[in-house]
Amino acid sequence: MTKYIKEKDIDDNIMIEISNAIKDGKIIVFKTDTVYGIGTNVFDKEACKKVYEIKGRPMQKPLCVLISDLSMLKKMVDCISPIEKKLIDAFWPGPLTIKFKKKENVLPDIISAGDEFVRVRLLNDGFAYNLIKTAGVPLVAPSANLSGNPTGINIENIMNELNGKVDYILDSGNVSNDITSTIVEIKNEKAIIIREGKIKKEEIAKVTTLID
Repeated sequence: MTKYIKEKDIDDNIMIEISNAIKDGKIIVFKTDTVYGIGTNVFDKEACKKVYEIKGRPMQKPLCVLISDLSMLKKMVDCISPIEKKLIDAFWPGPLTIKFKKKENVLPDIISAGDEFVRVRLLNDGFAYNLIKTAGVPLVAPSANLSGNPTGINIENIMNELNGKVDYILDSGNVSNDITSTIVEIKNEKAIIIREGKIKKEEIAKVTTLID
């Protein structure tokens, strides 16, 4: 059974309840700084697998990870290159997802679709930030919709699709647009834009050289 809670009704006790649920591998729908996501504990392999199953997401499509501070990043990645550092300084916290070489034997392979990278984004305010900070673990957070359906921005649509399939739906109201984060990868000290979203190509080009 899905527990439905409006954000305005979430007090400290409920936040602790939800945070403990996340640590226990429960599946949570919540609003990020872009669209709604389906989240769970990034370190819980079975929970991450369940996110794929709920969405009907192809296993070859990796999951993005949300963090609340840079110490979480340092636990997951081998190193931060100079170009990655420039992007962090320019755009984090914010809607830029960066592909980093992940540390071995820290994260479940399922979240990276078997490759050697993890896709990470830093938040610093809002409900999702508070949730991650309270739980103390990063969250995977693909869009809260069934694969192939419109991105999760309308809470009524999200309820219709996911009620009964997830453990919690946290209602923060509708989102005004479906623009997601921009995803970049660094190769040979240049940036490749994998997906253009809220942060535009021109903005990234001011910070580092792009590969078309």
